[in-house]
Amino acid sequence: MSDPYTTGLLGLAAMFVLILLQVPVGIAMGVIGVVGCGLIIGFGPALTLLATEPSSSMASEGFAVIAMFLLMGNLAHIGGLSRELYKLAYVYLGHKRGGLVFATIGACAGFGAICGSSVATAATMARIALPEMLARGYAKSLAAGSIAAGGTLGMIIPPSVVMILYAILTENSIIALFLAAMVPGILAVVFYFAAVYIVVRRNPDAAPVGARTSWPERKRVTAQSWAVVLLAVIVSGGIYSGIFTVSEAASVGATVSLLLAIFRRRLTVRKFLAALGDTAANTGMIFVMIIGASVFSYFATLSGLPSATVEWIQSLGLPPLLVLCLLMVFYLILGAIFDTIAAMVLTLPFVYPLIIGLGYDPIWWGVVNIVVIELGMITPPIGINVFVLHGMAHDLPLRTIFRGVVPFIFADIARLVVLILFPALSLWLPGVLGWL
Repeated sequence: MSDPYTTGLLGLAAMFVLILLQVPVGIAMGVIGVVGCGLIIGFGPALTLLATEPSSSMASEGFAVIAMFLLMGNLAHIGGLSRELYKLAYVYLGHKRGGLVFATIGACAGFGAICGSSVATAATMARIALPEMLARGYAKSLAAGSIAAGGTLGMIIPPSVVMILYAILTENSIIALFLAAMVPGILAVVFYFAAVYIVVRRNPDAAPVGARTSWPERKRVTAQSWAVVLLAVIVSGGIYSGIFTVSEAASVGATVSLLLAIFRRRLTVRKFLAALGDTAANTGMIFVMIIGASVFSYFATLSGLPSATVEWIQSLGLPPLLVLCLLMVFYLILGAIFDTIAAMVLTLPFVYPLIIGLGYDPIWWGVVNIVVIELGMITPPIGINVFVLHGMAHDLPLRTIFRGVVPFIFADIARLVVLILFPALSLWLPGVLGWL
């Protein structure tokens, strides 16, 4: 144990053993981090990490953004904004073959921009869109697959909780990352639409054609959706115009969502307490991961494991693009086994220095990293969005949902290839607006 590098390797192996034994990821990282630091620098200094890391995390203004955006999403759902988004998308797209699927994906993108959470987006749309599609004769696999895949848009459409987490942990600009995700987010919707178009062309029976909505009805539904537009303009417009910082925008967004729910008389004490409880539970889970990751990162740095890994990979003389492709395969496997946030937090101490060492832009990598982790949310055998959907619709077998997400997996892979081959798609907008 006198060799820090050996200690680092053993600590890494021990952490994965704990995770396989179903110890929560944040706790596993924290325990191994403290023990590892204790073996390298002594247990006295190592134990102080249990005081300094939680206090610094809890005192960070940046981490408050996560709680506020989660609360904003919960209150927006109570206020009926998610249902309005779905109706708005439906009146314009419902008359096309597969129109309800198009409407679902569009609504997922819109609610993702309000909510910032992929799991919450998938769960919300499962309540709203799934009964509508099944009642109109849509194939179960296509209906379920579109919701599971569409839910992942909550991760790439700003503001995204995972993007905020990446920006904070890597000390990059949150706004730059939001701007960099704009074009990839639009590409995600376009590629998903293309996947649906191909599926319904090959199997028309999977998606019946609905009735066309009249223009007066479209205007009425559009006018009724003013609250959605108001919230999006206040939050996104405030951030990108410089009126609000990201933290202020999150707080203002949560306040506006609360006022909308009160104004519409949809907020009860029970619903409000449930929203607070759900926000606290999810925020607590994320904070435990952040604290554990901070302690483990300290241990990893002391052991020299990240720098040694970078040096070893560079000594192989592999082309940077090949290293990137190997990382993509690694993340697909990891994303299919671990929770989304856990997969990113676990790997950042090792992968981030490697990416920087290869000369890649950290903002671009943040977008690519989130996209590939996003893909892991619908990839077998775990696919957390698939299990969320199955938990809300027990009569849908897992194999049916996984069969439905296959076209969207191919769409995500195609989008990932495009983003890797053309980094300017991510970096153009923040560069033009002076955030790079």
